[in-house]
Amino acid sequence: MKKILMTAVVAGMMTGAAGAQSLSGVELGLTGGYAGGLSGSVFVHSPNLLGPVGVKVSASYTNPSDSINDSSDLGVGTFGSYKASGAATENGSHVTVGVDGTYSLGELAPGTDATLYAGGRYGMFKATEDYGATGSTTYSASSFGIGAGVMASYAIAGNLSIVGDLGVEQYFKSTIGVSNSNGATDSFTTDDAGYAAIDNRFVRPGTVFKARVGLKVAY
Repeated sequence: MKKILMTAVVAGMMTGAAGAQSLSGVELGLTGGYAGGLSGSVFVHSPNLLGPVGVKVSASYTNPSDSINDSSDLGVGTFGSYKASGAATENGSHVTVGVDGTYSLGELAPGTDATLYAGGRYGMFKATEDYGATGSTTYSASSFGIGAGVMASYAIAGNLSIVGDLGVEQYFKSTIGVSNSNGATDSFTTDDAGYAAIDNRFVRPGTVFKARVGLKVAY
């Protein structure tokens, strides 16, 4: 995760340097909130590269509220029945990277501005069902997606602002990898006969609504 965040920061700085002649400032932000679970994000924004148009690079990490579908049954009973008896637990993670074009709406009120954004996403999703001494199974998938939203900020001191981010993202189905704690591995492409059952078992983003708030610094 640290490597991904650092990559986002460096990429954003390189974008800012490339447009130095027309750049009015680079913004570095950190936000937290909800995006299918507790979520945090870091972004680098180079606004006004061409008039009101700019570029934003972001990376986020989400601890999903649900990782394994409780009602799914792979032939030995629902996962929910194992979890209810205390025989199983679940955990997961969502890591996403995004590159957006932005459009500044300018100052809407004294100290307040807003920016629209839209662009591509790349998500890396993982979920594990753990049965303790009996073993565990981990599902993983990397998916492309698209996203759009609006950021609004309010200046509180000098170059420091409170920023809010509301948006929606859509991720597309992709190959699912499956690995067991005993070392066995498998993968299911979207046209495999067994894909539907694994897809139903592994909870990962389709459409995601996000709401985050945090701080940004303009340089």
